[in-house]
Amino acid sequence: MRGRTKTLVCGAAALLGVMVALGGCSGDPASGRTRVVFVPKVGGIAYFDAMNAGGMQAAREYGIEWSARAPATVAPAAQTAILRDLINEHVDAIAVAPNDPASLAPVIADARAEGIHVLTTDTDAPASKREVFVNQATPQGIGTAMVDALMAKTGDAGEFAIVSCGPSAANLNNWIDQETAYAAQRYPKARLVETVYAGEDTTTATKLAKQILDRHPHLTGMIGQCTTSAPAVAQAVRDQQKIGRVYTVGTGTPQMMKPYLLDGSCSKTVLWNVESLGYLTAWTAKQLSDGTELRPSNDVSPELPGVKYDAHDHTILLGDPLLITQNNVDQYKY
Repeated sequence: MRGRTKTLVCGAAALLGVMVALGGCSGDPASGRTRVVFVPKVGGIAYFDAMNAGGMQAAREYGIEWSARAPATVAPAAQTAILRDLINEHVDAIAVAPNDPASLAPVIADARAEGIHVLTTDTDAPASKREVFVNQATPQGIGTAMVDALMAKTGDAGEFAIVSCGPSAANLNNWIDQETAYAAQRYPKARLVETVYAGEDTTTATKLAKQILDRHPHLTGMIGQCTTSAPAVAQAVRDQQKIGRVYTVGTGTPQMMKPYLLDGSCSKTVLWNVESLGYLTAWTAKQLSDGTELRPSNDVSPELPGVKYDAHDHTILLGDPLLITQNNVDQYKY
């Protein structure tokens, strides 16, 4: 994992309509550099800011014109509009984390028809014409780690619920499928009682988590399935004074989750090095633009050796999930 990646700050990284590029550049074709634009799910989220920082670090090392354009909302049309603009600008590559994979498929096809390289990152659009998916970890790896972390606190039993983000997010739905199947097989005394969706909004997720606690007085655990719902489920447990009775795990970023890890409202964060995911995304975009074939094993950097590529489903895999607790949270500055 790229634990020593420096967090780079260049303006307001995720503001709508603001292009954040290496060295203050704005993707000028005259520079001769590969122009890569990162389109996260939404702006103003620490997770995607950290991905952007990793992409900027790779851009510094590989001479890429890297920038980020973030939609103001998670509405699929917002991402589609950004991709349309990027097609008109004739950028070299687009790296997008789809909110709704199906709705992005047509515009991805249009970008490819114009000779623009398109890769998905963080979340896939497998039915589209994207060339590569930069995957943070396998659904099985994340799902089993999440359930094991929760069951370790609940005594391998009890009622638990899931608070997810967008109902169309392919990666989150794959993780939920894995968690549901694994819990049923490995922990027969545990029961998933409810799954709800809050979009990418922490306030909504907190409200939904509190409602779950009210509906299920015997609840023993909650999973915050995304980086905005992970702090939300912990906040709900804290607000309703159920620390030590209801346990939570999630995929929150380390520094956002630190207060909850320290007071016990969150037991563990199951994540990955988010800056490394951004770094790998930029590196992969560079390979596509240069026409460099990905190998089964790729030495991306000293911190990212032997990164695996599956040519069958065109997926490059960052690695195993990273388990973050109160003991190691300060190793990660994002």
